[in-house]
Amino acid sequence: MQISEFIQQLPKVELHLHIEGTLEPEMKFTLAERNGIELPHKSAAEVRASYDFTDLSSFLTAYYDGMSVLRTAEDFYDLALAYLRKAAGQNVRYAGIFFDPQAHTSRGVTFDTVISGLRRAQLQAEQQLGIRSALIMCFLRDFQAEYAMATLLESLPYKQWIIGVGLDSDETGNPPAKFAAVYARARQEGYLLTMHCDVDIENSAEHIRQAVEDIGVARIDHGTNVIENPELVEVLVERGLGLTSCPISNTWVSDGSKVGLVKELVGRGVKVCVNSDDPAYFGGYIADNFQLVADEGQVDNSFLAQLSRNAVDISWAPLALKAELRAEIDALFK
Repeated sequence: MQISEFIQQLPKVELHLHIEGTLEPEMKFTLAERNGIELPHKSAAEVRASYDFTDLSSFLTAYYDGMSVLRTAEDFYDLALAYLRKAAGQNVRYAGIFFDPQAHTSRGVTFDTVISGLRRAQLQAEQQLGIRSALIMCFLRDFQAEYAMATLLESLPYKQWIIGVGLDSDETGNPPAKFAAVYARARQEGYLLTMHCDVDIENSAEHIRQAVEDIGVARIDHGTNVIENPELVEVLVERGLGLTSCPISNTWVSDGSKVGLVKELVGRGVKVCVNSDDPAYFGGYIADNFQLVADEGQVDNSFLAQLSRNAVDISWAPLALKAELRAEIDALFK
């Protein structure tokens, strides 16, 4: 995909990025060799050819399988630094990075191992590349709520390194209400709140309502099914709650990119932004997602700039950085 000069230059904020989803096949082989793990595929090309997702469930199978090579703090450091270098090259200035501690602690990797590696990469990237980032700890919704609560308590010694919590993995049969007590405790501990409400999942609009009205999240990840509930759309607008859409990943797990819904929701005043989700699996980082919106949506640069402003507005970046980025976006567009 050819990235336009405007998109390349546009200052970007990434708010929906799973660090485990940036594990490129080449790094998977490097880490497997380091850790003495034999992989079922013989090459990076074979790994990519095996990615044939038709829905969220089929994607998650490959996603969790890929994590098996992540064993040490050095592995998590290498993973995060590789993503941050790629993001900096696409002019991402701030990234809210999801990580899934339960996907690692459930297989014997300690919480400290995960977060210490990620933290070291964050600090190095800020110093050397000028990209700032924050960690968002996600709970796996297909595990018990009690496990999520235990993970929340385990995170407390590292609270200064974690800006907020999220909820991801298989949403079917796992509504937001299941985790209401966990989110209430997270809020009490000072964490900011977001939550996945995936595209075209059964009861998706009701899940968005629970997340917004019952749990009180600050934004929704994915969430374009809110269009099914016009009154809830108005609630998002009134409260300034944003959606973190991921067009390329949508094409893999649903019936299309949802770019048309992004345009409609932005037109109604919802703060929708564009992100890359799990780019190593879906084949596109944030600039590629912007380009898909530009090409498929037939939108002009002013619309793309608005998407970037929306990301700044709904981010948890420091206020000074947000003001700086808004000024840069305005200057570029002029």
